[in-house]
Amino acid sequence: MSRGARLEGALERVGLRLHEALYVGTGGLVGHRAIGVPSLLLTTAGRRSGRRRVCALIYARDGDELVLVGSNHGEDRDPGWVHNVRADARVGVQVGRRRAAGRARVVESGDPDYGRLWALVDGNNHGRYARYQVRTSRPIPLVVVTLDAPPV
Repeated sequence: MSRGARLEGALERVGLRLHEALYVGTGGLVGHRAIGVPSLLLTTAGRRSGRRRVCALIYARDGDELVLVGSNHGEDRDPGWVHNVRADARVGVQVGRRRAAGRARVVESGDPDYGRLWALVDGNNHGRYARYQVRTSRPIPLVVVTLDAPPV
């Protein structure tokens, strides 16, 4: 990855952390569309610590399911939250001020639905994920969340 791409990724991560702090700090009053695309808060259990981990992520809807992207800004490793989902599929989701529990499943590049889901979420994020995929040789995984009930 080039130095420019690393710098861009670092700046994006800082912006994402600020967005996440605002989303969490306002209880979801601000954050769902604060960055111009829909985002949610995903809560996972740390795969080693078991501690609750929250991260803000852009999502797309596929019917009643939510599609997330483990892009890690084009880094050569999956983000920690994807590892957490692989270890424990039970997740919490907050969309705006509404919260729900759900189950997540990782969709890898060889899955028959991968292309359709990738196009959906990449289009929703203005092609940013395709730019991230160019930065890394690892196939970027998708995560599909099925909610136990509609967010309340």
